[in-house]
Amino acid sequence: MKKFLVFVSVILLIILIVAAAAAGIAFKLNEAPEGMPDETVFKVSKGDNAGLVADKLFEQGLISSSSFFRICVRIQNTGGLMKTGLYRISGGSSTLDIHSILLQGSVELFKVAVPPGLTSTDIALILDEAGITSAEDFIAEVEIQNAEGFLFPDTYSFPKEYPADKAVAHMVEVFIETAVSVYPDYAELDRAQLMQRVIMASIIEREYRLAEEASKIASVFYNRIDANMYLGSCATVVYIITEQQGKEHPDKLLYRDLDIESPYNTYRNKGLPPGPICNPGIVAIDAAFNPEETDYLYFLLEDPEAGNHTFSRSLAEHNKSYELYIKGK
Repeated sequence: MKKFLVFVSVILLIILIVAAAAAGIAFKLNEAPEGMPDETVFKVSKGDNAGLVADKLFEQGLISSSSFFRICVRIQNTGGLMKTGLYRISGGSSTLDIHSILLQGSVELFKVAVPPGLTSTDIALILDEAGITSAEDFIAEVEIQNAEGFLFPDTYSFPKEYPADKAVAHMVEVFIETAVSVYPDYAELDRAQLMQRVIMASIIEREYRLAEEASKIASVFYNRIDANMYLGSCATVVYIITEQQGKEHPDKLLYRDLDIESPYNTYRNKGLPPGPICNPGIVAIDAAFNPEETDYLYFLLEDPEAGNHTFSRSLAEHNKSYELYIKGK
């Protein structure tokens, strides 16, 4: 019996020594490797399995052992839970810390500025260049969601390789929030009424220079529609030239340009064009939803540098303003 107890004690001691050694090895393998960068942006690509992630972490000097990382994944059964994207990993992070970061989905976000007045094609190129989503996918998704004109210009924070449908949906969501803030009865508008205001906002966006004149310019266009006049927006003609004909932005429009055959030419077709000519910002959106009440039917850019316009109630007044403008040049 005595010999048996001694034998058991020896076995237990060996187990404790092995366990302690294993724990020591595990502790050592879990530690941040020597020379680990102070901060690293690590990428998990679509289709990366746990083994490939482990190898990439090891190659970038972020973990001491790729095998230990694999063991952690296997024990916790987290192989399919690591999210695609970019992650910021601080120096000194242990293997278990990094494993947790990749599971939490703490994806690195990148700011991208989308200025007012751009088309969906312009926005697609900005997002593509920033590595957010491909231009082709974004444009296709805009068409699917019928979102042209509803892509609110703002500074967004997106992860790299973000799904195009989610990027479009988020920008539309911000548009709706903005429209509701300037027009509380937004939800009462039907699709046709909403589209009319968005198209109008897109034209105003391309026409106004000074924010304080945007609602007055809106009144001119609404008054012309009510009077069954041609809208006569130069911005719609520029849209035809640049977006439909693929030409450079003209320095000035010629009389022949005003005669281009297109449903977007508001010099040839009464009413609004069939769709938005750009994605408007909050100033133009506010103006389209809340136009100033005036009896103006014309406006003329008075000072190109200052950006202010002269507004007229009749063609005679407008022609007189034009004569004064020509004389003053």
